[in-house]
Amino acid sequence: MATEDDSAVKEPLDLIRLSLDERIYVKLRSDRELRGKLHAYDQHLNMILGDVEEVVTSVEIDDETYEEIVKTSKRHVQYLFVRGDGVILVSPPLRTS
Repeated sequence: MATEDDSAVKEPLDLIRLSLDERIYVKLRSDRELRGKLHAYDQHLNMILGDVEEVVTSVEIDDETYEEIVKTSKRHVQYLFVRGDGVILVSPPLRTS
């Protein structure tokens, strides 16, 4: 039986605990972004995500015009292990109450 304490946020990692089995957004170093279902995590923010969409953004400069060219590439991964030392931001799903 769930108690009120099970859904309370007392520490920052409680937000992540409440997002288990839900889709989250993770921003990583090197302009990488992930959206996927959170299956597991630990205190270092190592995470296992399922049904992941990865978006990598890169900026190149044209040698002739010196204009910035922004390129994005996407890929889908069934399961992904994310090392916590590369995590910049974790966003839980929007909650409407």
